[in-house]
Amino acid sequence: MSSAASRGGGIVLDGIAHTYGSFDHSLAILDGISLVVEDGQFVALIGPSGCGKTTILDILTGLVPNQQGIVLVGGKPPKEGRADTARMFARDALLPWRTAYANVEFAASTRHPGKDRRFLIEALLRDVGLTGFEHSYPRHLSQGMRQRVALARTFSLESDYVLLDEPFGALDAQTKLLLQDKLLDLWQRTRSTVVLVTHDLAEAIALADRVIVMSARPGRIVADLPIDLPRPRSVRALQKMRAYHDLYARLWNELEGAAGLGGSAAKETDHAQNA
Repeated sequence: MSSAASRGGGIVLDGIAHTYGSFDHSLAILDGISLVVEDGQFVALIGPSGCGKTTILDILTGLVPNQQGIVLVGGKPPKEGRADTARMFARDALLPWRTAYANVEFAASTRHPGKDRRFLIEALLRDVGLTGFEHSYPRHLSQGMRQRVALARTFSLESDYVLLDEPFGALDAQTKLLLQDKLLDLWQRTRSTVVLVTHDLAEAIALADRVIVMSARPGRIVADLPIDLPRPRSVRALQKMRAYHDLYARLWNELEGAAGLGGSAAKETDHAQNA
């Protein structure tokens, strides 16, 4: 795995604005987004639906052209298909005709053609808890197991920059906690630069070094909260710490101000404090 310390540039967004639509009917999605993510840092983006979080990932991966401002990934403008960038989506998008092993192998071969990646793939599938299911097809795996394959596939690319778009959003609470721990284990070994989009405040706090709070559309950054919790972390162990629940309450307050959540935010804050 590559070392973050050996790279340079991180991720830079400076004055990003983005609009969807035609000349006579347009919709402003992002407005004046400026953000620096240092090499090896894990940053989470939270905010109301439609505020442009996924659009930021689309711009960083080169899937959507940047319209205004400066965007740099590793010191270079984004470009679709860059070998140093990986993207994981909310749904697994596995190839149904390939086994779990073969899905990860296919991804690894696109980045490392001609190399024997067998030991890496076996280790990754073992790390995400799929021992015994390496040769199972997606139709024989639960949604949680398919997301485990997708997580192994993402890290098989050995990318410097990893962009995660609500990767655990469709999972049940127990499976989500397990995979969050697996993600932490993988990241703590690779120290890739990670940007995670999530609606789950607990997930953001447990995984990230910083949590960026965005306003309702057009998305603006309204808070940049450092997560001063010790690493290595266990997602489940953190929930017993008072500092974790204090951060949860503070994030809800920030989100309430950004999105006008009112009473529902207060209820969630009370729940976090009493958990």
